[in-house]
Amino acid sequence: METKRTLGRTGIGVSALGFGCWAIGGEWQSADGQPLGWGRVDDEESVRAVRRALDLGVTFFDTADTYGAGHSERVLGRALGKRRADVVVATKWGNVFDEETRTLTGADDTPEYARRALTASLRRLDTDHIDLYQLHLSDADPARAAELRDLCEEFVREGLIRAYAWSTDDPARAAVFARGEHCAAVQHMANVLQDAPEMFALCEELELASINRSPLAMGLLTGKRRSGQALEAGDIRSRPPEWLQGFEDSGADPRWLARVDALKDVLTSGGRTLGQGALAWLWARSPRAVPIPGFRSVAQAEQNAGALEKGALTGEQLAEVDRILER
Repeated sequence: METKRTLGRTGIGVSALGFGCWAIGGEWQSADGQPLGWGRVDDEESVRAVRRALDLGVTFFDTADTYGAGHSERVLGRALGKRRADVVVATKWGNVFDEETRTLTGADDTPEYARRALTASLRRLDTDHIDLYQLHLSDADPARAAELRDLCEEFVREGLIRAYAWSTDDPARAAVFARGEHCAAVQHMANVLQDAPEMFALCEELELASINRSPLAMGLLTGKRRSGQALEAGDIRSRPPEWLQGFEDSGADPRWLARVDALKDVLTSGGRTLGQGALAWLWARSPRAVPIPGFRSVAQAEQNAGALEKGALTGEQLAEVDRILER
């Protein structure tokens, strides 16, 4: 398998595996106290994990200004340090938050806010440009999104960003951004349990990179979750919001765990861990796929990066997965 990808039509090269930096933002919450992070983190371990990933050939890091209410960007910026030029950094905007109380306070889709958010992200990441700037409001109004797309073209001309994308699961919305010359990708949900055929087809048709969030189904595809196993209080999965499938208040949904169990043999072929097999499925699913699993430790960074050398599943294995899941 080719271990490099190009972000759409931009010529920006990245590793076929990216790392998602939501978890390393640490704890943060919604205004009503709903946890939005993955629990407590050790910033020094996060820094070591980012640097280890770099050593293992991972060159794409995806964060958002709101992860940890700015904390993820700060940690990533510090971890990259002098190696900033070796990597492609993606971040997102559109959510409004209070950094001091680590609270999400709302959303803002105005062009004025986009510029303020970009300036703040550049400062936190300690960089003079962002490689891929992504709209984080998945259901933003398409007419407003067209305005923001044109603004992103301005940001490109000003040298503040190199390319842009929309983080959305709606192909029609993704197509609005794709009309812009420097639109490089769409970030969307995709994993072996939750296929996204329309979005993969759109990426193929419009020559966009397919950046896959939740490639390990929020941890279900690591094989570490058990039915009825409680999660720590600051973890979003302990009180799953409506959009978060596969979890209930009591822990992982047993029906989802049964599906994971049924896939175990095919995903762990070739000496892969279950998680590596889940990433291998995405690479087999689309040559444009760039999965971005999360991580909180050096060990997780090593395990995820280890999927690169094992490569994609075969076409036969892809068909076998569909048969098992009755797709």
